[in-house]
Amino acid sequence: MIDNLSQQQRMILAVVLSIIFFVVYDTYFMPKAKLNHDVNQTTTSSKVTNNSSTSTTAPKVTGEVSKSVATAPVTTTTTIVTVNSKDFKINIDEFGRISSYTLLGDKFKTKDGGYTNVIDKSMKLKPLELRFSDTAINSEAFKKPYKSETALVELKDEATVKLTQKLTNLTVTKIITFKKDGTYKVEVKLSKPVQFFITNGEHPVAEKSKFVFNGVIVEKSDDTLEKVSDGSAKETLSIQNAKYLASNDKYYTTVFYNFKNGLNVVVSGDKDKNPISFVKANNNITLNGYIGPKSYDKLKAIDPQLTNVLEYGFFTFISKPMFTFLRYIHSIVGNWGWTIVFATIFIKLFLFPLTFKGMLSMNKMKELAPMMKDLKEKYKDDKQKLNAKTMELYKKHGANPMGGCLPMILQIPVFFAIYRVLLNAFDLKQASWILWYNDLSVMDPFYVLPILMGATMFWQQHITPQNFTDPMQAKIMKFLPLIFTFFFVTFPAGLTLYWFTNNLFTIAQQYYVNSIFAKQKVAKG
Repeated sequence: MIDNLSQQQRMILAVVLSIIFFVVYDTYFMPKAKLNHDVNQTTTSSKVTNNSSTSTTAPKVTGEVSKSVATAPVTTTTTIVTVNSKDFKINIDEFGRISSYTLLGDKFKTKDGGYTNVIDKSMKLKPLELRFSDTAINSEAFKKPYKSETALVELKDEATVKLTQKLTNLTVTKIITFKKDGTYKVEVKLSKPVQFFITNGEHPVAEKSKFVFNGVIVEKSDDTLEKVSDGSAKETLSIQNAKYLASNDKYYTTVFYNFKNGLNVVVSGDKDKNPISFVKANNNITLNGYIGPKSYDKLKAIDPQLTNVLEYGFFTFISKPMFTFLRYIHSIVGNWGWTIVFATIFIKLFLFPLTFKGMLSMNKMKELAPMMKDLKEKYKDDKQKLNAKTMELYKKHGANPMGGCLPMILQIPVFFAIYRVLLNAFDLKQASWILWYNDLSVMDPFYVLPILMGATMFWQQHITPQNFTDPMQAKIMKFLPLIFTFFFVTFPAGLTLYWFTNNLFTIAQQYYVNSIFAKQKVAKG
């Protein structure tokens, strides 16, 4: 029975359940990042500017986005326009697509000394690509390149690029106005009404991580979110009057948004059931877009509604307020490491009334252990009588066998919430603390925090009242700190810092409660 479990036994149960949750969630619910997104396409080839032969991928489209299985290899394309800014560099290819979007600045430096390119060359579906419902027009559109009025644009506040594609019976004009904050406006004008689809591109693959959301998010007109992760796009979704369409990886996003008139969004799937997203139009259309990091401040500055693009998976409802809380503390202390420390202390203080009662209860449980042993021996053949006498004993001495459980249960969602914030929040990327801790979103390279966490867990275990009657359970508890140490080795340093701080404060609380209990015993004689 759960009522007969000690605090340590409940901890083992909580850990086991947490690990099972992680495994089940990862296996069945967590999106898996895939680098090769084979969009449903057929191959065509064409001659483009500078006498370069380019084999590209022209999709078959009939009514809605086709689910044809035909695919083709990714090939290089020719850049016809380059947009330079102090914060980013954009390349536009001969098919009017954003083929490269490189973010500049120290925070975007890569290990090889370069800078992060949000639109990777492996992506077959790139932002601003058009697909036509008429298969003849669609096929020709991937044979005849766009032409630009200029090949190089220097962006200060904003700059406009005009692209024109002349087909046999249709002229397509794209007017793209880029702004220095990473947003842009695209106007698509056709010489005659024709149904087409324009995409915000596949989700970026700049940051690969297992336990994060990779896929498409659509905010509907009623403010609810439709999420389609990699591997889960089983059927085509049509969403009318959507507020925005976003394709996300761990830290970056490509977004179309129109909060005034809405978007007619179509989300289909490739052969691997990875989502491919479009906005459908029957004539001219104007869209607002953004490509870049999922920075809370940047998204909020564009429009507060865009902050919903920040997605933390199953624990979003806890992680979002947790991130807000962390940001508030950070605004005061100015360091993310100390922010985690102070946030942990605040959480422990907030939960202390419950923790205090639980710790007192466990001290009482330890004191009652000999009497419990006698009861088990006396009523070993009468379980019903044993349970009744046990509850009578608890009531008489004011002990609650579940008293130490609630604080632990409350800590588990806080643990996962902080874990998801550290994994997903771009604001915490390369967040420093002290010494060699220059990025709390990655593991401790020298394993110091995991070792300290394990040591403090052993210390906490040593001073915590124990009432084991099973030698095997006692042995398991002795090895638990070691197991946790190895478990935390690959976790983000910020998360290990949280657990280490949590252990230290719990130790202080345990010493305090133990002293109070000892004084109470002396007072009672």
